[in-house]
Amino acid sequence: MSTAPTYEIDVARFWADPYPDLARMRKEAPIAFVPQLGSTIFTRRDDIFSQEKRIDLFSSHQPAGLMNRLMGHNMMRKDGEAHMSERAAMFPSVSPRAVRATWLKKFQAHADRILDELAPSGSADLVKALALPLSAECLKDITGLTNMRYQDMDAWSQAMIDGIANYTGDAAVEAHCNAATAGIDAAIDDMVPVLEKHPDTSILSVLLSAGQPMESVRANVKLAISGGQNEPRDAISGTVWALLTHPAQLRLVREGRAKWIDVFEEYTRWIAPIQMSPRRVAKPCSYGGVDFEPDERVFFMFGSANRDEACFAQPDSFDITRDTAKSIAFGAGPHYCAGAFASRAMVADVALPSIFARLKNLRLDEREPARIGGWAFRGLLNLQVAWDVS
Repeated sequence: MSTAPTYEIDVARFWADPYPDLARMRKEAPIAFVPQLGSTIFTRRDDIFSQEKRIDLFSSHQPAGLMNRLMGHNMMRKDGEAHMSERAAMFPSVSPRAVRATWLKKFQAHADRILDELAPSGSADLVKALALPLSAECLKDITGLTNMRYQDMDAWSQAMIDGIANYTGDAAVEAHCNAATAGIDAAIDDMVPVLEKHPDTSILSVLLSAGQPMESVRANVKLAISGGQNEPRDAISGTVWALLTHPAQLRLVREGRAKWIDVFEEYTRWIAPIQMSPRRVAKPCSYGGVDFEPDERVFFMFGSANRDEACFAQPDSFDITRDTAKSIAFGAGPHYCAGAFASRAMVADVALPSIFARLKNLRLDEREPARIGGWAFRGLLNLQVAWDVS
């Protein structure tokens, strides 16, 4: 156990809104041991930015970690050459070039089809009716698992997310995660012969073409699903909610004084969909006046870093005109999110302009307020809206 000061949290309250506790930690104990999470957490942006790169001290390789045990040993839980070789194998599928040449057109086609079906209804829960299916349909294409239903893509992604954040050891959560990974394995098995005969730009196809061991292929496809569904899903619904609750910000975009990408970057700073990244202490070390012992667990709290008062003025405010250069919503080191280019395109280039162009006079339904939750992954749980039907 590290020598960091102890900071106690109420887990339910932390899940509902972690920001007050994180702000207090940044001020009083920026590196603190949280017994309820069994981890020492880093809360300040510059500490996280510098130490996430120190893989010799704070390693992503976590042999006994939840992700390895439940999803297989993927590239996010590897360091150095082992990580970079698998990242390079996946890159042709998620590179800026692939996003522009292949995925952008598919993203737009999915958005148009979903909005065609949705627009006549005049109201909906935008999380379930649009953000969820759009993210999932796009991810089916990117992963190559077009044999899945979008409902399964979302449910299985959520089950894995819940599983790898199950630090309290809930047996039912683990069982649900295991069922999800079994379903993904079956979907992979069905698609392998198809993609071997007809290769494409999908993750499964490029990993097979690169000759990766099948266990690595499976693990990295599951990794893409675990983060590739919830992050854009939550960013789509979250950015819409943020703009509807901040009409002056929406007006800036409508008047051409800000861009949709500004909305995306500020939202992912303000409420980072991926709030935390775990690490394992690789060897005895000291940092920030705290001594660490091997195999301790450390959490780098991206959600806290992105509201660090030392880096962002009025960090709790949603302001699309701010400079977000110091945001680390997608990470800061060698494990920077490989899907960041695709996520930006899906949300900023397709979802946001399409939603506000097609759903006229889009507004919140005040009868059902939006709910938001999560401390490891954070997003809207519902978004009831209405619009004018022509």
